[in-house]
Formats: sequence, C-alpha cells, structure tokens
Amino acid sequence: MRKADLPSKICPVCQRPFVWRKKWEKNWAEVKYCSKRCSSARSRHTTAK
Repeated sequence: MRKADLPSKICPVCQRPFVWRKKWEKNWAEVKYCSKRCSSARSRHTTAK
C-alpha cells in the first residue's frame, strides 16, 4: 500500500490531519488523537473555552 492511499483523520485538538499507522491497525476506529500530547491536551483544550 502506498502512503498516499492510507486512511487519514483530523485531530480534534490541533486540527491537523494524521494518517494510519501500523500500531493503530487493530483499533483505527477508536483512534481520535494524533499523538499522546494531543490526547493529554484534550482536557485543557475543552475546559479552556
């Protein structure tokens, strides 16, 4: 599979696109954040509004 053909999503915290990774193969449907940094920043992001 070519990199251009990989599925992608938009991170709700940083609003940047991120693509499928091998480590997310089994739970791609549950992946919401592009990184651990954005995952931990989600609480600060939602309460800061």
